[in-house]
Amino acid sequence: MSNQELTVLGQDSDAACCQALAAAPLGEEEAADLAKVFKALGDPVRLRLLSMIASRDGGEVCVCELTPAFDLSQPTISHHLKLLRQAGLVDCERRGTWVYYWVLPAALDRLGSFLRLPQPQGVTA
Repeated sequence: MSNQELTVLGQDSDAACCQALAAAPLGEEEAADLAKVFKALGDPVRLRLLSMIASRDGGEVCVCELTPAFDLSQPTISHHLKLLRQAGLVDCERRGTWVYYWVLPAALDRLGSFLRLPQPQGVTA
């Protein structure tokens, strides 16, 4: 996992999880960081790729297994995966000829926390 990915998501070992969208206005830097993530998720192919990787038994998937699900070339799929990596949503490792991808759970947790509306006092979920 690269430091660039952690920076994109605005997380480091000293940072607490982000606050919910409705809890307080975003600062300029946090808004810019989150916009990069949402931009990566704004493409249907990338959203499907993330879903396919996240739902995979064992937690990782080879690019060779992702490509047949799309009517796109392997280089195009690799480009989309690169953008997901740059947004800090997935990471990968080369093993011989193939590259294996997995979701970074902290990134998804952060997005979920950001989008979750705070519960009014006295209301239980």
